[in-house]
Amino acid sequence: MNINSDLTQSAKVFFNASTWVPSPLKGVSRKMLERDGAEFAATPTTLVNYDANSYFTNHVHTGGEEFLVLAGVFADEHGAYPVGTYKRNPVGTEHAPIVKDGCMIIVKLGQFQNGDDQDVTINTASQAFIQDEHRVAVQYQLLHAFKQEIVRLERWAPNSHITLDNTGGIEVLVVAGELNHQGESFKSLDWLRLPVGEALDITTSADGCTVWIKTGHHSYRL
Repeated sequence: MNINSDLTQSAKVFFNASTWVPSPLKGVSRKMLERDGAEFAATPTTLVNYDANSYFTNHVHTGGEEFLVLAGVFADEHGAYPVGTYKRNPVGTEHAPIVKDGCMIIVKLGQFQNGDDQDVTINTASQAFIQDEHRVAVQYQLLHAFKQEIVRLERWAPNSHITLDNTGGIEVLVVAGELNHQGESFKSLDWLRLPVGEALDITTSADGCTVWIKTGHHSYRL
C-alpha cells in the first residue's frame, strides 16, 4: 500500500473528503496520510481515531513514535494525555493504549533519526506561544528540535501572508482555522506536505489558524 510515499512530490489530504478505514482492532480506525508498505509500513503518518473504551495491543516502537492529541484524551499505562498534548516515544519504548472516552491523534512512526532519543511530553494547552522574531504574523511553541528537524505549533494571524523557505521538507496539519494554498482552502485537520525546494506560501482566513508544522525532516529520508 503506497499513499503519498514519494517525498519528492507535494501531497494533500482533506479530512472531510477522506474515509476512515478500520484497523485490525475493533474501535480503532485510521485516515492514512502517507504510507510506504502494508500494515506494518516502516514510516507511516496517520490520523487515528479511538472510539470510547477501545484499545490497541502492546507494541514496541522500533523506529520511534511521535503524536499530537487532536481531540479527547489518549491514555496508556504511562499516563493520560489530553487534547493538545505532544508526545515523543523514543526507539525501543513500548505501550498498550487504552482509551476510555475516545480520542483522535496524528501519529508518525519509524521516523526518528539515529541519536534522537529524547522522551517528550508537552501539554500545549498550558504552554505560552512566543512571537517569531523573523515573521511578524507568527507565534509559536517549540515542541522538538534535533539536527535539521524542527517541530512547532504555530499560530498564524488573520488575513496574513505566510512564507517559509524549504530546505528539508515541510509538513503542515491544520489544527484550527483556515488557510489557502495555491487556490485551495485547507481547514481543520486537513494535511499538506511540500517537497524539498517548494517554499511555503499561503494566506490565512479572517480568523487566522493554528497549525502543527514539521520542517527539515525529509532531508534524511530521501
